[in-house]
Amino acid sequence: MFVYIQNRKLLRYLFFFCCTFLTTAQHTTMKRPTSLQEGDTLAILAPAGIIKNQEAIHQAKALAESWGLHVIMGKHVFAKNHHFAGTDTQRLEDFQAALDNPTVKAIWCARGGYGTARIIDDLNFEVFQKHPKWIIGYSDVTVLHNKVNRLGIETLHAMMPSNMEFAAESRKESVATLQKALFGKGLVYSIPSSNYNRQGNATGLLVGGNLTLVANQLGSNSALETEGKILFLEEIGEYKYHIDRMLRALQRNGYFDNCNGLIIGGMSHIKKNTTVWGQSIEALILEIVKDYDFPVLFDFPAGHDPENRALFMGRQVELIVSETNSEVKFVN
Repeated sequence: MFVYIQNRKLLRYLFFFCCTFLTTAQHTTMKRPTSLQEGDTLAILAPAGIIKNQEAIHQAKALAESWGLHVIMGKHVFAKNHHFAGTDTQRLEDFQAALDNPTVKAIWCARGGYGTARIIDDLNFEVFQKHPKWIIGYSDVTVLHNKVNRLGIETLHAMMPSNMEFAAESRKESVATLQKALFGKGLVYSIPSSNYNRQGNATGLLVGGNLTLVANQLGSNSALETEGKILFLEEIGEYKYHIDRMLRALQRNGYFDNCNGLIIGGMSHIKKNTTVWGQSIEALILEIVKDYDFPVLFDFPAGHDPENRALFMGRQVELIVSETNSEVKFVN
């Protein structure tokens, strides 16, 4: 019997429910990689863009070694293939080797840019799922966060070795929170509340990352599942109409329908279009989510700015958005 469903929202929900049921996207308990200890091995890899500042990568290696870690570099970290840090095959080889190496306890992506999506479907996570390790980075690394979170394993959204080119004082919190997260310390953030915030309390697993990459994965096997979760988004170097277009793509795909909360990180270096948009980024976002009742937190210090505080992706988080001060607390 054919039943015609007039309610488009219900139809969309049923579609996503079926897709979720048939995949491993829905996890109530996430696996957590083991916290690092002195003497553990960390691998620096380049799964995406070409390394333009090799000195920054060497400084990051020295930083991790100062924490007592043994640092190894991917075979092709400094390889060059036009836009990319080596060919797809070279970058895939490095990442697969680190995933399968039992002595490597964390993988620190050297930089973002673009390129991870070109190798993600060829990576084999079978060994990694049995012996999870921290995958660290942001921006293009969102592809890995989303894929690994869908496998039911936590990841770490945090600064990358390329960020060592920022002035030491400006990246102080980025470095400190990355170290805390890797060595098993809890993360609790208290930040001044934006006048644009939508107040309220919520809990849920934190998912998301760079808006462009989140939108890019729609319809793929690493697309996010946001039901009952807190969604984090950040962006850099886009026009406002691009941001509007991507957010509306998420909306049309049901990302906000049953979401518990929204955290907006850095929206950096927004480009000016010849035709004036006429809204702030905050107003643009609030218009898109006006029909949903979850809390919205703006100006969280994570993204493409020097201050890029670490976030556990796939971990339960408590979001408290109030008039004067707001909190993001990870539940250990």
